Amino acid sequence: CSSDHYPVTPRCCNCLCLGDWFLMGTDDPGIPQDGEGPQRRVWIDPFYVEEHEVTNKQFQSFVNQTGYVTEAENFGDSFVFEGLLSEEVKSTLSHAVAAAPWWSPVKGADWRHPEGHDSTIADRMDHPVLHVSWADARAYCRWAQRRLPTESEWEFACRGGLQDRLYPWGNKLMPKGLHYANLWQGDFPNHNTAEDGYFHTSPVKSFPANKFGLYDMVGNAWEWTADWWNVHHTRDQQRNPKGPETGTEKVKKGGSYMCHKSYCYRYRCAARSQNTPDSSASNLGFRCAADMKS
Repeated sequence: CSSDHYPVTPRCCNCLCLGDWFLMGTDDPGIPQDGEGPQRRVWIDPFYVEEHEVTNKQFQSFVNQTGYVTEAENFGDSFVFEGLLSEEVKSTLSHAVAAAPWWSPVKGADWRHPEGHDSTIADRMDHPVLHVSWADARAYCRWAQRRLPTESEWEFACRGGLQDRLYPWGNKLMPKGLHYANLWQGDFPNHNTAEDGYFHTSPVKSFPANKFGLYDMVGNAWEWTADWWNVHHTRDQQRNPKGPETGTEKVKKGGSYMCHKSYCYRYRCAARSQNTPDSSASNLGFRCAADMKS
């Protein structure tokens, strides 16, 4: 139910999520300070959502047609997980993030060069595009006649019709010993055993879809949403909530290939995190949504 050929009418190429009530958030938060709770009843109108994260191939089509330049390209650097860097690039690093020393701003890192100037996406055209800011994601969505999903739409889609479950497929991380998402295995951040088959991003649709037919709703790459960040929620029943009207950071959902329970237990449906809208990194992407046309 997806297409790589843009622009097209949203009705043709996205997965339809029928409107319904669902339970958003959780009363058993894995990371309470992130505002995962309380659990509340939310109505979502019918909408379309892309079955997978926007790929390098799709983003390249956008850039080729429009000449768009991403914020990372304008800034001249972007954040990269140090474990993915070549020795040459590591030798040029001047500083890292104090609270997360495995993150370093790398000169020349952008969506075409995910690990810096000596890297390429030539063999990753079907992987999620990375190093895109919130504004970059919005620009792509507008070109494709789409938009970013709200946080509530995103979580509704992630749950795939399952109520009160940890993951898009249920409560067990590995049902029958099988991997259902691209996550970190081993000792974070020192050793990734890659038991799921991947050290970094994977091609979209490499793991099973949820019951709505959506892939990589958790793991692989974080996904921007439309909402401004807020950690204060009530149990009040809501319809199509859109978050605060203003803010300084945007909500991202789903976690990434770097997530491990010991550090970033955010690959759960209710989990959430945030970044400033101009942020970009080697584990941050997006998927598109669209209104249902009458």
